[in-house]
Amino acid sequence: MTVKRGLFLTLEGVDGAGKSTHVQWMVDTLTSRGVTVLCTREPGGTPIGEKLRELLLHEPMSLECETLLMFAARAEHVRSVIEPALAAGSWVVCDRFTDATFAYQGGGRELGTTKIEALERWVHPDLQPDVTWLFDVPLEVARERLNRTRDKDRFEQEADSFFLRTRQVYLDRAASQAQRFRVVDSTQPIDAIRIELGQQIDNLIRAGSDR
Repeated sequence: MTVKRGLFLTLEGVDGAGKSTHVQWMVDTLTSRGVTVLCTREPGGTPIGEKLRELLLHEPMSLECETLLMFAARAEHVRSVIEPALAAGSWVVCDRFTDATFAYQGGGRELGTTKIEALERWVHPDLQPDVTWLFDVPLEVARERLNRTRDKDRFEQEADSFFLRTRQVYLDRAASQAQRFRVVDSTQPIDAIRIELGQQIDNLIRAGSDR
């Protein structure tokens, strides 16, 4: 019997948008609905990826090195974790994916899109998220939340202009790929956000049963 391929779901947003607050809840909600789920993150998701994550978050490096390391971690992640899980029928919930590279390195660090698009075609030419939730907040809200963090990584320490550019790329991608993105007003109370997410998850499960 042919196994039905799983769905690839990603969560995105600038640091302080509250995205990570909902990752495990989403996994638990899907599991409670009878869906087999793999939860993972980027950068990371594999032993090599987690080592690269530590370098990326805490060690100073050039923009070229940073971007290539992001995709090095992603290449291992896609081939050894994400693709096998999807092929086996599991749904994959991933905290960040390539949209983050377009937003952070492409927008925040002003690399642009050309080199990132080339790496994307090389590393995962046939893989895109089925649904991406973009958790969006104004800069001042993100900053207020980040100020509660004691040990900020080197991305969280960036200037306001960096976050404004990063957020704008996210919003532009969501507007241009509206069939994939779900933009979440993350200034809402957590319970309200989860009601919204729960309805969207139920819709996905219903649509998935018809595939």
